[in-house]
Amino acid sequence: MTRSPAPGGAHPRGTDPGDDLRPFRSVRAWVFDLDNTLYPLSSNLYAQIEDRIRAFIATRLGVGAEEAAHLQVDFHIRYGATLRGLMIEHGVSPDEFLSFVHDVDHSVVAPDPALAAVIPRLPGRRYILTNGSRVHAERVLKRVGIEAPFDGIFDIVWAKHTAKPLAAVYEQLVAETGATGDEVAIFEDLARNLAVPRQLGMTTVMVLPPGTRPLFYGRWDLESGADREADFLTEDLAGFLQAVLATLETP
Repeated sequence: MTRSPAPGGAHPRGTDPGDDLRPFRSVRAWVFDLDNTLYPLSSNLYAQIEDRIRAFIATRLGVGAEEAAHLQVDFHIRYGATLRGLMIEHGVSPDEFLSFVHDVDHSVVAPDPALAAVIPRLPGRRYILTNGSRVHAERVLKRVGIEAPFDGIFDIVWAKHTAKPLAAVYEQLVAETGATGDEVAIFEDLARNLAVPRQLGMTTVMVLPPGTRPLFYGRWDLESGADREADFLTEDLAGFLQAVLATLETP
């Protein structure tokens, strides 16, 4: 499968009408990130979660707001998820943390009928892979309207409290699904979470906030790593999946 070009080249495939979507013909496992992927960043649901994470750190570790924000980012970078850093360095209970940070207003997520209609039509099996909790995922999916079509929700507890982008998470995914290489398509809003899947030969799709695609024609694509890790970019996940299905249905 042809991969996206090296930095300085043309943009990855999937950003323009008529791009070649035939790599999806081999896919039998469709793996979706949850936050800011199956619902838009503009809902600000994840902003609520981040506020709760910082509040948890401030209270649990007895630090100020500025230090809590610093620790949140530091743990996220070094461990893949803030929770893992708190567990390793401060012995925090994962259940306590997950219950607190996901106690947010999920009603800000609007139903997405187009996405709810297209995901069940994808051939093969469909999964959620999230660094969040299963309860949080179920609440989000209920709001979006696409809870039934998924064959599995792989959360941070399932991953034994490791987190994307660590290779162990994707190795466990392969072991669980039995799907490898180009049999897997993975959809993410973070380029760094696509690096290992791409190394494993999976088809990688980065879901962008609406209106941000032009940034990928300038310097931001080089800084984000999306040009290296994403085979496809899209601002419209439902529309992209509809195009994929049209390709799959064409002899």
